[in-house]
Amino acid sequence: MSNEPITLTAGDAEATVLPGNGGRIGGLRVGGTELLRQGERYGCFPMAPWCGRIREGRFRDGAVEHQMPLTAPPNAIHGTTRDHAWTTARVTADEAVLTYDLVDPWPYSGRVTQVFALAADALTLTMAIETYDSSFPAQLGWHPWFNRTLDDSSAELAFTPAWQEERGADHLPTGQRTDPKPGPWDDCFGMPDGVDVTVTWPGRLELRVTSPEQWVVVYDEQEAAVCVEPQTGPPNGLNTLPRLVTPIDPLEATTTWRWRHL
Repeated sequence: MSNEPITLTAGDAEATVLPGNGGRIGGLRVGGTELLRQGERYGCFPMAPWCGRIREGRFRDGAVEHQMPLTAPPNAIHGTTRDHAWTTARVTADEAVLTYDLVDPWPYSGRVTQVFALAADALTLTMAIETYDSSFPAQLGWHPWFNRTLDDSSAELAFTPAWQEERGADHLPTGQRTDPKPGPWDDCFGMPDGVDVTVTWPGRLELRVTSPEQWVVVYDEQEAAVCVEPQTGPPNGLNTLPRLVTPIDPLEATTTWRWRHL
């Protein structure tokens, strides 16, 4: 199938999926109101086969060290899949499935699959990475850019993490954990019972981001948007907390955004 834009509808919700622009969600409108920041780099993009930054773009797999392009010098950031076109595998009125086959500069072969399932009050995103030959470390996650302001209502964030990853001057976790600190944030938090973050635009809309995963990066230092990023491990996790993808054990993750009008 082509990689033309896809429009999903359910109730008064409409989601636009862009296979040709990194397999990202280009827009999510609820009752005609756009929730995601618009632009080529924004919306919500998949982070795979890693999330956040890799220190100096290097990671080890056993005795072998690999070098990724320094896309956020001096580090590599957010994987490779957002930079390429995806293939549309299946589309219905309220669901789309996209696939992407990993290529250079990622040194291993594998396939990433995304499922977008829209309901009248929720969007559920599922992603999996699988391999048929070499095993490798990987991560999965999502990077949504929610509009900070809906009409005249400014977003408020509420969540109760168990800890905050101490952030070094290079924006990477130091390996130490601290008690959660007040924002603004560009930080990774641990939520061992699963990610659960509420974004509220008072008087307009409440959106709850949940995931069985235990890690979330929250970024609200930008005037235009706030980001709530569920992921399978912390930044630099290919080095510090690798999750191994094998031919019999794919890596899978899911998140749900559920909303209600206020």
